[in-house]
Amino acid sequence: MEEKDDRYSNILKYTGIFGGVQGINILVGVVRTKLVTWLLGPEGYGLVALFNSTTKLVGESTNLGLAMSAVHEISDAYAKDDSQRLESAVKLIRSWSILTALFGMLVCVLASPLLNSYTFSWGDHTLHFVLLSPVIGLTAITSGEMAVLKGTRQLRHLAAISIYGMVGTLIVSVPLYWFWREAAIVPSLVAMALVQMLIVIAFSYRLFPLRFSLRWKHLSAGKAMVWLGIAFVMAGIMGSGAELVIRAYLNNVDSLDTVGLYSFGYGLTLTSGSLVFSAMETEYFPRLSAIQGIGKQLNSAVNSQIEVSMLLVTPVLVGYMVSLPILLPLLSTGKFLPALSMMQAMVVALLFRAICLPIAYLSLARGDSWSYLLLEGATDVVMVVFVILGYRHWGLTGTGMALTLAYVMELILLVSYMRWRFKYKVSKQVVSYFFMMLPLVLLAYATTYVRNPWIYWPAGIVIFIACTMLSVHILQKKTGVWDKFKAKLRKIKK
Repeated sequence: MEEKDDRYSNILKYTGIFGGVQGINILVGVVRTKLVTWLLGPEGYGLVALFNSTTKLVGESTNLGLAMSAVHEISDAYAKDDSQRLESAVKLIRSWSILTALFGMLVCVLASPLLNSYTFSWGDHTLHFVLLSPVIGLTAITSGEMAVLKGTRQLRHLAAISIYGMVGTLIVSVPLYWFWREAAIVPSLVAMALVQMLIVIAFSYRLFPLRFSLRWKHLSAGKAMVWLGIAFVMAGIMGSGAELVIRAYLNNVDSLDTVGLYSFGYGLTLTSGSLVFSAMETEYFPRLSAIQGIGKQLNSAVNSQIEVSMLLVTPVLVGYMVSLPILLPLLSTGKFLPALSMMQAMVVALLFRAICLPIAYLSLARGDSWSYLLLEGATDVVMVVFVILGYRHWGLTGTGMALTLAYVMELILLVSYMRWRFKYKVSKQVVSYFFMMLPLVLLAYATTYVRNPWIYWPAGIVIFIACTMLSVHILQKKTGVWDKFKAKLRKIKK
C-alpha cells in the first residue's frame, strides 16, 4: 500500500509542479494573447497561425526526431548511472542538432516558393518564409538541449526555463506588434525563437559544457538514434501537415478570419488541458523510457498516469467550459466570440486526450517508433476528415465536435493496438474513473445550451463543485494529499 501511495504521490507531485508552472505561463500567455489579438485582430492572428504551422511542419520534417529519440537515449544512460556514456550521448545529440538546424534552414529557404503557393491563395509570401528560416535552426538547437535536460531529469531547470521563456517572448514580441502591427509578425517569430534558445542553453551549457563534432566518424555513432527518430519525424510531418491542411482548407473555403478563430479556439482549449498534460513529456516519458521490458511494471506506470491525469483534468475542463462566456472576452476581444461554441464542444475531447497521451508514449518509450508512426498517421487522417466534414455541415461548432470524435477514435485504436503490441491492459480503476467523469463533462456541455443565466450559472457551478469534490476524495484515498496540505498549512501558521 505504501508503494502504491508513493507511486501516485510522485505523479501528483510532478504534475502539480509543472501544472503550477504552466499556470504561470498561462497567466503570462493570457496577457500576451490579449495584447496580440487586440493589436492584430483575427486576420493577423490567422496569419501568425499559418506561419507557425508552416515553420513547425518544416522543422519537424528536418529535425530527425531528435527531440524524442534523444530523450530515450539519454534516459537510458542516466538511469544506468553511466557518466561516460552520458557525456558521449550529449555530445552526439548536440552535433546532430547543429547539423539538423543548418539543414532545416536550407530546406525552408529552398522550399519557400512551394510553401507560399500551398499555404496562401492571395499575395506573395515567399520572402516571409525565407526570413523565417532562422526559426527552424534556432528551434532545432533548442529541442536538442531540452532533450538533454529532460533525459537527465533536470526538472527544476525545466520549470524555470518554461517560465523565463514565456516572460521573455512576451517582452520581445508585444513591443514589436505595438509599433509595427502585422509587419512585425516575421521579426517577432524569429526574436521569440532566439530568446527561447538563449534561455535553454544558459541552463544546459552550465551542466554540460558545449562539445560537438561534425565529422562523419563521430556523427555515425548516432545512426541508431537517428533511425529511431525518422518515424517520429514522419509522424510529426503528418501531424503538422494535418494542422496545415485544416488551416489552409478554412482559408480557401472561407477566410483568414475563420483561420484565426479556429486557431485561437483550438490553441486556447489545448492550453486549458496543459495544466495537467505539461508533465507528460517532461517527467512521465523519461520515467517510462527507463523501465525495462514489458509487463506489470509498465502497465502500472501507464495506468497510474492515466488515473491521476483524469482526476486532475476533469475539474479543470468543467470549470473552463462553464466559465468560457466570461473568459473568452477577457482573454481576447469581442471579435473572437464566434469561436465560443467550438471551444465548448472541443473541451470534451480533452478528457479522451487525458487517456490517449499516456498510452501513446508507450511505443516511443519502447523504441518502437514505427508503431508510433502508424498510429499517428491513422489518427491524423481521421482528424482532418472529421474536421472538414464537421465544418461543412455545422461550421466552427462542428469542428469542435469533430475533434472530440477524432479523439474517441484514437482511444479505441490505441487501446486495441497497444494490447496486441505491448500486452498493455487498461485497469479496472481507469475504466471506473472514466465512467465517473464522463457524465459530469457531458452534463457540463449540455448546460452550455441553456440560455437562461439564472439556470446556467447555478447548474454549472454545482457540476464543477461535484466534480472537484469527487476528484479530491479519490486522490485523498490514494495519496493522502488533503492531509499533507493541511499539515503544510499548520506549519505555515506556526
